[in-house]
Amino acid sequence: MRGVRSTIILLVVFLGLLGYVYFYEAKKPLGQEAGEPREKVFTVEADKIEELRVKPATGDRSVLKKVNGTWTMVEPVQTKADEAEVTSMATNLASLERQRVVDDNPADISQYGLATPRVEVAFRKSGDKEMTRLFLGEKTPTGGDLYAKLPAEKRVFLVSSFLDGTFNRTAFDLRDKKVLVFDREKASALEVMSKDGTVRLALVNSRWQLTTPVAARADASTVDGAIGRMQTAQMKSVVAADVPEKELGKYGLDKPDVTATVVSGSARATLAIGKTADDGNLYARDLSRPMVFTVEAALGTDLNKKADDFRPKDLFEFKPFTIVRLEITRGSATVVFEKSKGKDGAEKWRQVGQTKDLDQPKVDALLSSLSSIAVDKYVDARTKTGIGSPVAVVVAKFDDGTKEEKVTFGRAGSDVFAARSGDTGAAQIAASKLDDVLKSLGALK
Repeated sequence: MRGVRSTIILLVVFLGLLGYVYFYEAKKPLGQEAGEPREKVFTVEADKIEELRVKPATGDRSVLKKVNGTWTMVEPVQTKADEAEVTSMATNLASLERQRVVDDNPADISQYGLATPRVEVAFRKSGDKEMTRLFLGEKTPTGGDLYAKLPAEKRVFLVSSFLDGTFNRTAFDLRDKKVLVFDREKASALEVMSKDGTVRLALVNSRWQLTTPVAARADASTVDGAIGRMQTAQMKSVVAADVPEKELGKYGLDKPDVTATVVSGSARATLAIGKTADDGNLYARDLSRPMVFTVEAALGTDLNKKADDFRPKDLFEFKPFTIVRLEITRGSATVVFEKSKGKDGAEKWRQVGQTKDLDQPKVDALLSSLSSIAVDKYVDARTKTGIGSPVAVVVAKFDDGTKEEKVTFGRAGSDVFAARSGDTGAAQIAASKLDDVLKSLGALK
């Protein structure tokens, strides 16, 4: 009996589904077969829409207007709009299609979630005085479509359910969420202040340099990455639109954990990051505005860098294929190697003062051992480095001889250090790296 009962239940469910599909298909208008063009809901071009009003399922309302070709939010706050979000909404309104009509004259539109529409979108195109409205209700049982209706029509039709993510947008979704606004192309300085101290970097002769707490090279990709992160950072939420100075303490913004400033032309853009919010994000503010918002925790990590984090990890800048001259001094002896081209156009290396070409694989081994030296860590002036009694001094000319770099190596016990000319302080490197250089140098003799 139990098996028979299960079979009957399954049969009832199947018949119910079959009935729904029949009813659903029966409402499909004639002449709307698969592959045929569907009816447009509106006859409007996206670029002609100049005002939008949106009420999402959350109930908050937004009013947006296009001013001189740019979208601006005027309600509930006056601010820039998220151009991509609003443009997407206008574009989808212009291209909106009726998937099919499900009811030409419904007796009760509440069954579709349209008695009190879940989402309302209205637009006004240029030349019009009145707004054109669209009501969106619930999703169909299959989840593939949304019930929709126009105020002036009785019929209920379907639109694709993916549009819920386009039209069901809160005021926060539609506002500009950029944390800072500055011209990245004009960025000329970066300052990061934290509990670890202050780091300052400046663009000098088109190259990033550390200026505080030491004068040294900076890694361009790391600096550009930090500046780019500040430019693209987005708010996760708006905590309060106007916070008095005396109330910043509860957000940790009276004494921020990190304060990062980008100098761009004559303008300064500063982001302060404070305590961790309950949701795991960080409280933050743009110092040019009274607003407090949150940003993702990763932004605080990305910006909270020490001076050494901005310094290069490669000891040498040259690459084996860019170097043209190499001088290595050990004690009172100096050897010089130069690269030139033979009559056949092939590159060759010779030791200055010698007539015989050097074994190219051995030269490659020496250049590779030098260019691959990485910095383990930078050390302060109190560290004994042995630089004053160098083990070796290397001078490399590269980029057709237009650039030169000089590095002095020293030993202190079993540790090896290197100091670059023009940089403050020294770096510790793996002792095996210097051993590889000396071994490769010996192989050339």
